[in-house]
Amino acid sequence: MPPSAAQSQPTLESKLEALQCHFTWDLNEGPSKLFRLRDKLVDVGTEEGNRWLGHIYNLRGYIQYKLGFIEDAESFFTKAAEAFCNIREADEGPWLVVNYGNLAWLHHLLGDQGKSQDYLSKVDALMQKYPSPSQQEIHAETYAEKAWTLMKISRDKQPLALYYFEKAIGMQPEMVEWNSSYVLLLLSASRHKTAGLEDEILEKMRIAKEQDPENLYLAVHYLEQRAKKGERLDKDEVRELGRRVLRNPVSSYSGMNDLIWVYREYVSVDEAVALAEEAVANHPDERYLKRCAALCYKWIITFRGSHPKQSTIDRAIRLHEEVITLYPESSLVKKIDLANIYAKRKGLAKAEQIYQELLGMDLEPADKQMLYHHYANYLYFERQKGDNSTKYHMRAAEIPQQSFFRDRSIRALDKINAKLNV
Repeated sequence: MPPSAAQSQPTLESKLEALQCHFTWDLNEGPSKLFRLRDKLVDVGTEEGNRWLGHIYNLRGYIQYKLGFIEDAESFFTKAAEAFCNIREADEGPWLVVNYGNLAWLHHLLGDQGKSQDYLSKVDALMQKYPSPSQQEIHAETYAEKAWTLMKISRDKQPLALYYFEKAIGMQPEMVEWNSSYVLLLLSASRHKTAGLEDEILEKMRIAKEQDPENLYLAVHYLEQRAKKGERLDKDEVRELGRRVLRNPVSSYSGMNDLIWVYREYVSVDEAVALAEEAVANHPDERYLKRCAALCYKWIITFRGSHPKQSTIDRAIRLHEEVITLYPESSLVKKIDLANIYAKRKGLAKAEQIYQELLGMDLEPADKQMLYHHYANYLYFERQKGDNSTKYHMRAAEIPQQSFFRDRSIRALDKINAKLNV
């Protein structure tokens, strides 16, 4: 072969870089975020019939690799391939392109170039057999998995995830689960805008719910948004949805967490607590339901003007302490919640102790922002230490990373400056 021809042959590295898979999608999150995401994916469960199970296993495999659990990574990628084939009821198809790409990358990074090349060849064979509509497009299945993955990774990637969902749905509009996830992502993106939920999104949710009647997560969010738009909810309709959620297998995709919020806001606080406690009683070993119950109690106890019983406060503390042990790598938020419960109901000494322990931890920038913001609010509202509060809002604002908590601290500082300049 002439030298020029040899130079024109793509290298193994260039082939890998050209793949569409988790290793090429710029998913550069820190360990703290990866542990939280891993726990969220674990809480989804592995119930048969979950149309996203292959995608879940693929993402869990990538997360395990990034966290250093190499054997787990390969195991999850293998489970992903099996799940895709079971769901699609076929031994092969374009839905395996991302999975084979992940395995090609994994074996390359482990130094097994032979296996890496084998999976590259499998990707090539699939793309030959199931070509995308044009050279400028990737396959609809790949667009959908990329969209779902970006949606799970971070809020910053939501616009790109919406774009990829639109591409996938445009190619294969019959894929009901793609449209349901797209509509839920539209809802999530709209929550962080100043304008309220647009009527158009609510109508899209209604249509998606009709097309995907077994999707209780979608049903709960549709109910919630109808109420937020001013509709008077039929309490019996809410209760019936609650019974359906309780009957279904435990999963964070069941909508239990948001349903408890709907109960609290539009049925009654007592029924919200009863729903959470019934779920825990039915499945005492399910950590996700204990997390939902802990959040329900936190809402009640930290809500201004509420007067909870001592037994309610004690139950909230026990639940939070248990949840913290059940989520050892992703319990920062629950520790902050526990500190705030102590501050409002039990005593400032324990709250201060928890906060000081958290402030002494080596946290990633986004987690520091969140902690500084919450501690600043605690100092202001519970300790009446305005100067110290300002100092921690400034610390949150000084971290050069866009986040919800940084924005809130900047807003608090603007209010403080406005008062000083009056």
